[in-house]
Amino acid sequence: MRKLVRWLERFFSWQHSALVGAALSTAVGVSCYTVTAEMTEKDASERFVSQVRSAHFTILRRVKSYVDVLRGTASLFQTTPDITREQFHRYVNGLNLQEEFPGVQAVNYALLVKDAERPAFEKRMAAELVAEGIPNFKIKPPGRRDEYLVVTYIEPDTIGREMFGNDLLRTVTHSGIRTPAILDNSRDTGGLAASGRPMNMNLPQKVAGLGMRLPVYQIGMPTETVEQRRAAYIGSVGLAFSIETLMNGVLEELPVSGMRMGLIGMVDGDVPGDPKRRLLLYDSQMPHNHPASMPPVADDEFYMSLPVEFSNRNWEVEFRIKKADLYTGFDAYVPWMTLAAGFVTTALVYALFQALALSRQTAVRLADRMTMELRASKASLQISNSRLRDLAAHAEEIKESERKRIAREIHDDLGQNLLALRIEVDMLASRTAERHPLLNSRVRWTLQQIDTTIGSVRQIINDLRPNVLDLGLNAAVDWQIAQFERSSGIPCELVENDQNISISDSCATALFRILQESLTNVARHANATRVRVELLVDTDRVSMMVSDNGRGLQPGGRHKPGSFGLVGIEERVRMLGGVFRVNSMPGAGTTINVSIPLNDTSIMPPFETDLPEQNPVVTAII
Repeated sequence: MRKLVRWLERFFSWQHSALVGAALSTAVGVSCYTVTAEMTEKDASERFVSQVRSAHFTILRRVKSYVDVLRGTASLFQTTPDITREQFHRYVNGLNLQEEFPGVQAVNYALLVKDAERPAFEKRMAAELVAEGIPNFKIKPPGRRDEYLVVTYIEPDTIGREMFGNDLLRTVTHSGIRTPAILDNSRDTGGLAASGRPMNMNLPQKVAGLGMRLPVYQIGMPTETVEQRRAAYIGSVGLAFSIETLMNGVLEELPVSGMRMGLIGMVDGDVPGDPKRRLLLYDSQMPHNHPASMPPVADDEFYMSLPVEFSNRNWEVEFRIKKADLYTGFDAYVPWMTLAAGFVTTALVYALFQALALSRQTAVRLADRMTMELRASKASLQISNSRLRDLAAHAEEIKESERKRIAREIHDDLGQNLLALRIEVDMLASRTAERHPLLNSRVRWTLQQIDTTIGSVRQIINDLRPNVLDLGLNAAVDWQIAQFERSSGIPCELVENDQNISISDSCATALFRILQESLTNVARHANATRVRVELLVDTDRVSMMVSDNGRGLQPGGRHKPGSFGLVGIEERVRMLGGVFRVNSMPGAGTTINVSIPLNDTSIMPPFETDLPEQNPVVTAII
C-alpha cells in the first residue's frame, strides 16, 4: 500500500500533473462546446419550425378568406336576380378589399349569353357603359358562336376595363391551353375553378396574380345532377389576387427578418396533354424577376417545405433562413462560455483532486471553505425562494387583475356593440318579415348567430372572472356550485355559517379559484357521486372544506409530474399566510381544507409534512 502511495506521488508530480490536467480540461471543454453548439442550433431550429408553421397557417387562412369572398359574391347573384351595376359596385365596395382582403385585386361577374341574345345584350351593355367612358361595347373576340361567357361586371371599376366584353369561353392562356375545360368542369361540379399559372393584372404596376371562379345557377332551378346544373347555369363570378401581396403580407407578420419564402405550383404543360411541372410562382428575394426554381439549400440555412392545397392544385411553400439570423446575440457566445466553464470546472476539480492527494491539510481547508460556500448558497437559495414566492404572488395578482380588466372591457365594449347590433338586426327582421321573406330568413339566421356570439362572450367573461365575484364570496360560491352541478351532474351540498362574508378581494378571489380547482379535480378524476362544500367564518379566520366520496388520491398521485392542481392551491394559500390540508384514502374520497386569516396581509411561517407514500392515507399540512 505504501509503495502504491509513493508511486502515485511520483506519478502526480507537478510537471506531469499539469500536462494531464490541461489535456483533461481541454477535452471536457471541447465536449461542452460541441454539446452546447448542438443545443443552440436545435433551439434555433425549433424556433424556425414554429415560425414556419405560423406562416403556413396564415397562408391557408388568407387563401380561405379569398375563397369566402368569392363564395359570398356567388351567393349574391344566386340570392337576388337582376343585380344592377350600382348594386354590384356597392357590394364590392362594402367588402373593403383594400383593408380586409389586401391581396384581392378585382372581383368580376361573367354572364352566359346565347347567340340569339347577343344583339340585345350588346345594345344594353353599350348603353350602360357609355356613361362610364367605355364606348362601342362588343363581345371579344369577334365571331359568332353558340354561346358566350361575357365579363359584364368588374370591380374596382378602375381596374381591367379592357376586360369588359371578353368571352371567357374563347380565352386562351399564354401556354396555349384554353380555359373552357376548366370552366366546364366548374359548371358541371359546382366547384371552384382556379388558374394554375400566374397572370399579369393591369394595375398601375404589373403584378403576378392568380384567378378563381365559381359558377352561378338560376334561382329556383334544381342542381342535383350534371344535366340540371348545365340547364341552371347562368354565369360565373371571378376573383383575382396578387401572389406578391399575399406572400409579402405573411412575411411582414414574421417576427424575424431574413426569412426567404418561395411558392411552387404544379402547372399544366405548355401543350395540352403534357404532364404537369413545377413552376416557381413567387420568390421573396426576387419578387419581380425570379428564376425558374429556388437555389439549392446551403449548409448554413434552415429549410422546410409545406404543402398548400388550392382548388385541387397542390402548392408547396418553401421556407429558408440563415441559421445566424435566428441566433440571438447571446447564442453566439454560449458555446465559448461553456467551453471556458467546462475547462475551468474540470481544471478546478482536477486541482482539487491533486490537492487532496498531496495534502490532507489542504483538503481540510478546502472542505471548510466548501462548507462555508454551501451555507452561503443555502442562504442565497432561501432568499431566492422567498423572492420567487413574492414574484409568484405578484404575478398571480397581476393575472387576476388582467382577467378582471379584460372581462370588464369585453363586457363594456364588445358586449354593448353586440347588443346594439342585435337591436338593429331585430329591427331589420321586423321590417322585412312581410315584404322580403328571403332577406328576412337571412336576417333571422344572422340574429341567431348574434345571440350565439353573445352567449359565447358571456361564457368567456365568466371564464376570465365571473361578475358574481363582485357580489361577494357567498354569491360566487353559490354560482360556482350551480355551474358544477349543471356541467357534471354531481349533487353538491353547501354549508355556510355566515350569509354575508366580508373579506378582501384578493382573499375572495383566491378562495374562489381554490374552489374551482377542487371541483374541477373532482369532476375529472374522483368518480364521485356526492360533494360537500363547507364555508365557515370565525373571529379571525375563514375556512373552506371540499370533500367528495370518490376514489381518493392514489399513492404518488399528489406529486405526479405535470400535475399542478394541488401545487397551485398550496401556493395560493401560502401567499395568504393560510393553512392547507389534504386528507385522502384510496377508495374513501378526498377532503381539501383551507383556512386563511381574515387579515390576509399576515404571513404565517409555512411548513409541510407528508406521510410515507406506502401509507394508504395521504395527509399534507402547509
